[in-house]
Amino acid sequence: MLHSNIRKSLFGAVIGGALLGAGASASAAELRGWNIHVEDYPVSIAMESFMAEVAEKTGGEVTGKIYHNGVLGSQPDAIEQIRLGVIDFGEFSLGPMGQSIPETNVVSLPFIFKSIPQMYKLMDGEVGEAIGKGMIAKGIVPLGWYDAGARSFYNSVRPINAPSDVEGLKVRVMSNDLFVGMVESMNGNATPMAFGEVYQSIKTGVVDGAENNPPSYESTNHFEVAQYYSLTEHLIIPECLCMSLKTWEKMTPEQQAILKEAGQTSANLQRELWQAREAASMDKVQAGGTTVNKIADKAPFQEAMAPVYDQFLAANPDLVSLVNMIRSAD
Repeated sequence: MLHSNIRKSLFGAVIGGALLGAGASASAAELRGWNIHVEDYPVSIAMESFMAEVAEKTGGEVTGKIYHNGVLGSQPDAIEQIRLGVIDFGEFSLGPMGQSIPETNVVSLPFIFKSIPQMYKLMDGEVGEAIGKGMIAKGIVPLGWYDAGARSFYNSVRPINAPSDVEGLKVRVMSNDLFVGMVESMNGNATPMAFGEVYQSIKTGVVDGAENNPPSYESTNHFEVAQYYSLTEHLIIPECLCMSLKTWEKMTPEQQAILKEAGQTSANLQRELWQAREAASMDKVQAGGTTVNKIADKAPFQEAMAPVYDQFLAANPDLVSLVNMIRSAD
């Protein structure tokens, strides 16, 4: 309860700060920000905090408005708009970026990170720098790496304890060939579709389930129609608070430094809020009747992913060193 009150207080404060900053200068650079989540989501709160800090530290020279709930378009469309400079900044999963930015696909390889803390360490260091270079080359500047937890399978048919339990299931995945291959390697039927279509698709039997982190599973009410949640934790895909290179290049060096600092501060805040939200989401879905099962031995799942890695590395030989850097890290 205390954390909830703090979160609400912070949300009100950062929104207020952003609004004050937006009115500080008529000649301010008014940025447009994209976000798919609702306003009280950890990502949303951290984005508002980011914009408030930027407005304050630039003396109102750089302000902006964040459009939540995906009102500026779908995630793939928004990523393209960021590259074109139509949208100035946004918060995106690296998963959908993989189709156009090969470096971001590395973190979409199943089981590549050993844990969430390891992901933080690597993304804040050499791995994040290497991926960031690939993003910048395609017109997107990373400002901070957000936590999206670990993704696990949920469905309306049965618990998943072994790869054989995926066989025959129709599973919604994000639009990325790696995720299609991940499900197909276990003889499941992968179905790429927009996130907003998942609830009705499970309800009507178009798909049997999907895979996602606990807050997404809970906040969309997917647990109402898919009550088996199996903690495979097969994907730990970081998200990115990032800016259009076109917008970035319009900023002064001083403003760029402020944006970078504010981006990292917001990432630290988002990670803290995420962990609390994840725990609350798990409590809610279990109270709602969800059957949650942990995986005693993930080795069979990891072994089943060998074809996914082989195909990816054969198609991207220049990324072998980056993959090995992550897999060999402590």
